[in-house]
Amino acid sequence: MTALAFTNTVDVTDAATFIPQVWSLETLAAYKANLVMAALVTQLNHKGKKGSVINIPVPTRGDASSKSANTAVTLITNAESEVEVTINQHWEYSRLIEDIVEVQALPSLRRFYTDDAGYALAKRVDTTLHALAATWGGATAYEGTAGNTTGAVIGSDGSTLWSDANTGNGASISDAGLRRVVQELDDTDTPSRNRYLVIPPVEKRKLLGEARFTEQAFVGEMGKSNSIRNGYVGDLYGVEIYVSTNCATLTASNDLTTYRAALLFQKEALVLAEQLAPRVQQQYKLEALGTLITADTIFGAKTVRGHTEAQDGRGCKAIIVPA
Repeated sequence: MTALAFTNTVDVTDAATFIPQVWSLETLAAYKANLVMAALVTQLNHKGKKGSVINIPVPTRGDASSKSANTAVTLITNAESEVEVTINQHWEYSRLIEDIVEVQALPSLRRFYTDDAGYALAKRVDTTLHALAATWGGATAYEGTAGNTTGAVIGSDGSTLWSDANTGNGASISDAGLRRVVQELDDTDTPSRNRYLVIPPVEKRKLLGEARFTEQAFVGEMGKSNSIRNGYVGDLYGVEIYVSTNCATLTASNDLTTYRAALLFQKEALVLAEQLAPRVQQQYKLEALGTLITADTIFGAKTVRGHTEAQDGRGCKAIIVPA
């Protein structure tokens, strides 16, 4: 049987102007990076307070003196120092929605913009905290300066200093490498509680290939162990390990080979001073026949344990791994 052919039918091309485009009520946003740093550092609540600098005392530890009979006690005196946390970060996110869009667009457009604003500001805070690691221990761009051996290290042994010469020398974190860096924190009297290691996703994949990192004591999916929900991967040697896609990216001097900066630190080593929590405001602009939506935040961040080479209880170390 020969199939019938019709040449004068009304098809979807002919009637395209009569077929509406229906958009989902839920706007699909880009996948969000895991922003974990703000929850792991010490937070200074400065909301509603005046001033642009917070002074944190950094007293020098004293030594005990032997007491001899019939002698006066030995007095201890120090010229105590301080760390200044400057609140100088003011970031905003703004969109002007014209009336025609406000009238015709689905409510999900406004919801997406509000959610995107909060995410953009949160990522800026997270990025600022990650960037502090470039000068830990008095280093310059993760590398130790002349006479300074406290820059970033590579993950394979936890002691070889990072260098970006040629193709760079970054290496994945090994069990021995992690133990070596943990020892460095121990040797500088860093508190053993609230220690964290923030790694990029590529390093999580490699760590899960190590037997030590896949033992039942390390990996779990109950409660806070659910890495899908909060980036938490597990606990090893008293260090909680988190995954973040926001770890800094470094490029070797050949401009081709890239690395990521994993961060091991104790909670009290870093502070985040928030003077204005993210807020969203809107204002109708008659001259534009539209609504201006602006979100902003004011904060400051500082390394308070580890900003100089000789500081006791440094409590932080950058580990350079392959990207």
